[in-house]
Amino acid sequence: MPVCRQARSLPGEAPSRAGANVGPPWTRPAAVSRRLAVAGGSFLGMATLVGAARARAWIEVDGGALRRNLERVRDAARPGAKLVPMVKSDAYGTGMPQAVEALRPAEPFGFGVATVEEGTELRRAGAREPVLLFSPAPPAALDAALGAGLVPCVSDLQGLEALVELGRRSGRPAAFQVEVDTGMGRAGFFLHERSGWWDAVSAAVRGGLRLAGVFTHLHSADAPDLASARRQAERFDEFVAWARREPGPGQAENLLVHCSNSAGALRIRSRTENAVRPGVFLYGGCAFDAAVRPEPVVALRARAVLVRDVPAGTTVGYGAAYKAPRPERWATVALGYGDGLPRGLGARGAALAAGRRSPIVGRISMNSVVVRVSGDVGPGDVVTFLGRDAGSEIGLDSASEAAGTISYELLTGLSPRLPRIWLES
Repeated sequence: MPVCRQARSLPGEAPSRAGANVGPPWTRPAAVSRRLAVAGGSFLGMATLVGAARARAWIEVDGGALRRNLERVRDAARPGAKLVPMVKSDAYGTGMPQAVEALRPAEPFGFGVATVEEGTELRRAGAREPVLLFSPAPPAALDAALGAGLVPCVSDLQGLEALVELGRRSGRPAAFQVEVDTGMGRAGFFLHERSGWWDAVSAAVRGGLRLAGVFTHLHSADAPDLASARRQAERFDEFVAWARREPGPGQAENLLVHCSNSAGALRIRSRTENAVRPGVFLYGGCAFDAAVRPEPVVALRARAVLVRDVPAGTTVGYGAAYKAPRPERWATVALGYGDGLPRGLGARGAALAAGRRSPIVGRISMNSVVVRVSGDVGPGDVVTFLGRDAGSEIGLDSASEAAGTISYELLTGLSPRLPRIWLES
C-alpha cells in the first residue's frame, strides 16, 4: 500500500497550518494520471477525485499488492497449478469487479464465488473466465446459474437430480463440480457412500452434463498442527485416485481437482490437486502464521471532525465508559460501527493520527469514534484505522485480534457506504 501521510487540508484548499504534511497520494493533483477507480464506477477524473478526497471516510485498496499476493501463492503451489482466486463476499469487501480486473493480469484460470447472484454480477461486469460456485445453490437459482454460464457445485443426490432435470428441460449443456466431504461436515458427498453417488454422477455425465471438477474443503489448514488437514488431503487424494481408476468422468484429462485454500496452498501439497483457490491471503490477511505475511492491501481511513482538549475527569461515549485520568486531547473521527468499524475495538483498539499511535477511548458509536491524540492534529486531518501512516502501521490481523474477531469478518463487514478507492502501488 502506498504510504499515505496525514492530510492537513482538503484538496484544493491551502494548508491550515504551517508545515502541514500532504495527504494520501490520490488526493494530490499530480495523481490524477494514475489508474484509480471507485467501486461501482469507472476511472476517475479530477472532479471525482476531489469528491472522493472530501469523503468523511473511505477504504483504499492496493491492486498491485493484491496481484503480488496471488503470485506468491502461485510460487508456493504445485508447479503448473491453476489459480482460482476467491472473490466471494464482494472480494472480501474490496469490490468484486475491481478485484477481478486487478487480478486478471496474473492470468487466473477462473474465479470463485459463493452465490449465484455474485456469479451473475461478474458476468454483467464482463468476466468471461470460468466462474465457480463453492456453496450449494437453492434449486430455484440453478436456472439463473446455468443461464450465466456459471459452474455450480453439487453436494448431494437431490442437488444432482435438480441439475439433471434442469438440463433436460432447458436443453442447455451444464458443467458442474462435485464437492466431497472429507471432514468439514457442512456440505459434500460422504466418502463412505462414494460408490452409490459416483454412479449417479457418471449417469448424469452420460446424460449430457459435464463434470468440470471435484473438490473438498480443508477445515484446519491454518492450525499450528497440520495432522488433521493432512488426513483430509490424504482422504481426498485417495478418492481422486479411486475415481481416476473407475471407468467414467473421473478419467477426464481436464478435470479440475482442488482442496487448498490460502493456508493449504502455502503449507500442504496434495498429490492429486491441479488447482488452488486462495482467499484471505490475497487481501492481506495472514492465512496461518504471522511469519508468512502477505502485502497489506486494504487501508481504512477517516477524517477528524472535532479536536478538543479536555480536563481530567471528562467522560466520553455511551455509558461514560472512559474517564480522562488527566488532561487529554481527543479527536472525534467520522467513522463508526455503521461503517463496519468493529465495536469490539472500543477501549482496546487504536488508530494512527499524524503518524502516531492513538488509542480509541470510550465506546464506538454508529457514526463516530473518539481517539486520544497528541501533537498537531486538527479537524479535516486523516486518521488511519487500518494501513500505514508514515513509518507506522496498523495491520489487518492485529486490528482483528484486538476486536476479538478474524480478518475475514473485519474485511467483509466494511459497509458499502464507504467508497472503495483502488490504487496501483
